[in-house]
Amino acid sequence: MKVLIATEKPFAAAATNGIKNIFDKAGYTTVFLEKYTDKQQLLDAVKDADALIIRSDKVTREVLNAAPHLKVVVRAGAGYDNVDLNTSTAKGITVMNTPGQNSNAVAELAIGMMIFMARNQFTPGTGSEIKGKKLGIHAYGNVGRIVGRYGKALGMEVYAYDPFISDPTVYEKDGVVPVSSVEELYSVSNYVSVHIPANEQTRRSLNKALLERLPQGASIINTARKEVVDEEQLCELLAERADLKYATDILPDNYAVLQEKFGKRVFSTPKKMGAETAEANINAGLAAANQIVAFFQTGDRRFQVNK
Repeated sequence: MKVLIATEKPFAAAATNGIKNIFDKAGYTTVFLEKYTDKQQLLDAVKDADALIIRSDKVTREVLNAAPHLKVVVRAGAGYDNVDLNTSTAKGITVMNTPGQNSNAVAELAIGMMIFMARNQFTPGTGSEIKGKKLGIHAYGNVGRIVGRYGKALGMEVYAYDPFISDPTVYEKDGVVPVSSVEELYSVSNYVSVHIPANEQTRRSLNKALLERLPQGASIINTARKEVVDEEQLCELLAERADLKYATDILPDNYAVLQEKFGKRVFSTPKKMGAETAEANINAGLAAANQIVAFFQTGDRRFQVNK
């Protein structure tokens, strides 16, 4: 059994050592393709792989067609829109993610961004505190729950909206106020922390009509996906509303324009950094390796996303 770990952004050394140890014990061959700069390198490496672990790497139809022996792909992280699910399913390839392994790292970054924007990106001048402010959680999954918990610990009032959670007790046991619509969430929140996936329903759903509902002085914190924001309409709204701020962990296509026009009201990390902690790196890598072993040894498909 050959497992390929293809990572343009490599795992931490502790993670790569741990992954190799897991596969060595299972009797599998482990091959690392790290910091590759050309797609052909991935196409060549995947030709005889039975399993594939990736991070933000793109597993396209071309990659899948180049891998006739491939049976399982594990995305070490929560999001999996970088994998062609339709082609995977058609070829009988199981695709999994590792939910929860990066959640704390992303949640801490979201809270850090709120404070960073509240304090004017740590530049001279009077900022504000987040204590007493209303925090809206857009999607109450693994990351959203932790953000909500940290927000409450900092004295914020926490609201949440998730169309896939109908049981109000899920929120109530956390001391979080559920709202009935995404429009209501944006209308009441001084800070909105975005955790929705990018799909047909959500792409560009954070548009002007929704964002203009935000109260005076509000900030949007996006540690999810770039595609969920209509960047052109965001730019229009920021021009009309000098009170709004936007911070993101996914570099916008129009970031240079946003910075030039709005200065410290806009911030983006240069590269997606939500999962860039040693702890998250190790957790996700080891979880991916263990899931592959369980898949081959017991048929475990618990975290399959292309059902």
